[in-house]
Amino acid sequence: MSIYVYPAVFHPEEGGEYSVEFPDLPGCFTAGASLAEAMTMAHEAMGLYLFTLEEDGKAIPAASPLGDVHTEPGQFVSLIDVDMLEHRKKYDNRAVTRTVTVPAWLNTMAQANSINFSQTLQAALKERLGLTDQR
Repeated sequence: MSIYVYPAVFHPEEGGEYSVEFPDLPGCFTAGASLAEAMTMAHEAMGLYLFTLEEDGKAIPAASPLGDVHTEPGQFVSLIDVDMLEHRKKYDNRAVTRTVTVPAWLNTMAQANSINFSQTLQAALKERLGLTDQR
């Protein structure tokens, strides 16, 4: 699955700040100086949490139904979504080494024209996969 949606509990704090917790994601907490910032931070925190689970090969927990999430007075629940494909494109931009095989004549022509093999392969893969973000 690429898109996940989880309920987040928002706790108003003094000074207009908000803390956020995800009941289904143990240890996933964040905060923001405003509600807008807390929403953004919740999105980022959830993405990083799920990214870590995926990288570690751990199971992604099921999201609770919205009606099952309990709040205290003054708190509220909002659904937060993360597209893990987009999250990976944004945060997992490390380079990996791949060995490719091309005919000698093609290699000679590419070198003569100062073609960067890595850039060309990346562009071709993105085009082939239909990825519009040329990151």
